[in-house]
Amino acid sequence: MRVLLVLFVLFGALLAPAGPASAHAALIGSTPAPGSIIGTSPSEIVVTFSEAITPVTGRIQVLDPAGKRISGTPTVSGDTLRIPVRRADQPLGTYLVSYRVISADTHPVGGAITFSVGAPSASPPTAADTTTHRSVALATPVTHFLGYGGLTLAAGPALFLALLWPRRRSRAGAVRMAYAGMGLIFVATLASLWTQAPASSGSALWDVSGTELTQVLTSSYGLTLIARLAVLAILAGLLPPLLRGDASRARGILVLALAVGGLVTWPLTGHAAAAPLSPAIVASDVVHIAAMAVWLGGLITLSVFLLRRTHPRVLGVLLPAWSRWAALAVVWLVAGGVVQAVVQVGSVPALWRTDYGRLLLAKVAVLAVTLSVAFFARRMVNRRQVVTAGAGRMRRTVGIEVAATVVILGLSAVLVQVNPGRSASVDQGAVRDDGVSQTLTCPLYTLQFNIYPAKLGDNNTIHAFVYTPAGAPLPADEWTVSSQLLGRDLEPVTQPLLPLQPRHHAAGAIAFPYPGTYEVKFTVRIGELNQDTVRTTISIGPDTTSR
Repeated sequence: MRVLLVLFVLFGALLAPAGPASAHAALIGSTPAPGSIIGTSPSEIVVTFSEAITPVTGRIQVLDPAGKRISGTPTVSGDTLRIPVRRADQPLGTYLVSYRVISADTHPVGGAITFSVGAPSASPPTAADTTTHRSVALATPVTHFLGYGGLTLAAGPALFLALLWPRRRSRAGAVRMAYAGMGLIFVATLASLWTQAPASSGSALWDVSGTELTQVLTSSYGLTLIARLAVLAILAGLLPPLLRGDASRARGILVLALAVGGLVTWPLTGHAAAAPLSPAIVASDVVHIAAMAVWLGGLITLSVFLLRRTHPRVLGVLLPAWSRWAALAVVWLVAGGVVQAVVQVGSVPALWRTDYGRLLLAKVAVLAVTLSVAFFARRMVNRRQVVTAGAGRMRRTVGIEVAATVVILGLSAVLVQVNPGRSASVDQGAVRDDGVSQTLTCPLYTLQFNIYPAKLGDNNTIHAFVYTPAGAPLPADEWTVSSQLLGRDLEPVTQPLLPLQPRHHAAGAIAFPYPGTYEVKFTVRIGELNQDTVRTTISIGPDTTSR
């Protein structure tokens, strides 16, 4: 079983640089807007995502400026999340909206946004960690890999035992491998059900409650995996005659239909479920996975059992038939992969600009090497070199194919956790809680301000509030703000702010025409004679927001 050892070692190498999965459902808007300043506290908060979502019970909350939870039971309609809120005891200040939801492709997504009523708080409330725990981020691709590995170990021996097994060779080892593959699928499916619970809640892999497991089991994700387990149990009962090579045609057709039904559960719990043209993508994914299982499973069966101690003349009959199977599997493998790539990548630049595209290119590169080796092996078969030169050379060639396809499986296990390239434009347009909020002081007053989104250009809104040194609202008679790019011979741009009611609040716009560090100055006049200026610096990047 050295091939299997190589399989797990290679996948371990793939996991070493793997990080947490990217988000899948992106936040594209909310009311109130992230980072905004409004006059009165809202009675409801509406959050909109890029695709349909399901809320995670207990993981959606709104905290008032004092850090108290004021949110009620959230409701969801498609891609829109509505959170009712009650009025805070102290309504002025910064509010925090923390959420964790399941996106349409079954991947959990967490995040937080803030907005302010009246003025930003000096110390805004903080949210609990909304990222995926490292243990879950590492365990998730492992469960996918084990599932793929189980498919290959079950499909290859089963096909050979049913259709191509030599009469005089013992079937015991191949039968054990087929059942081991099914057992691996069973274990991987249970592990996926378990892993989804902490992935949804954001907790560690070992920190799972009965309530969280129940929520997973009753979700569409859980029901799909339960259906997979049911299909697996039925197949286990139907396979023995097939593996002995004496099954009826009707039983073989039934097993094939159940196997296809089981394969459908893989794309239904991944990107394909939320992709455009979802039925076509699900079908192409089934074809892709099935072709890979047949190809790699057949290679492993040949390498472990049939290329050893099988007479060359028997191989001369068996290998041409397998070569035709493998060629057909490769055609369908590539066809299914091309369909998925066209839809999931979305654009040619996404191939090198997104993690999904780069992983896909790596997968294609390894596949190209594998197909080159497979072509060499097929030429050996066609020239009957196995009969004349023995099986040793063929074993080495098949071993290279197995090692390369294992790398492809590992890449696939990571790829299904990475946001598709088609989502790059959505992610780039996703709303983020950006902006600059600071508190500036002078002997005459304390000034709080917020600039949103603090980006390059002239679409930046500024809100400012002035208070007495003791923190009470302070009416102001005149407001001006100026900005000057430091390090360049440019004059400062000064403009008035519009006083709002109450008079301690003013609003306006500010422009940042070039990237760099700006000095921002506020001059506020209190009464007829009292006036003072406070200042700060803000860094504006070429394509990023200020920090």
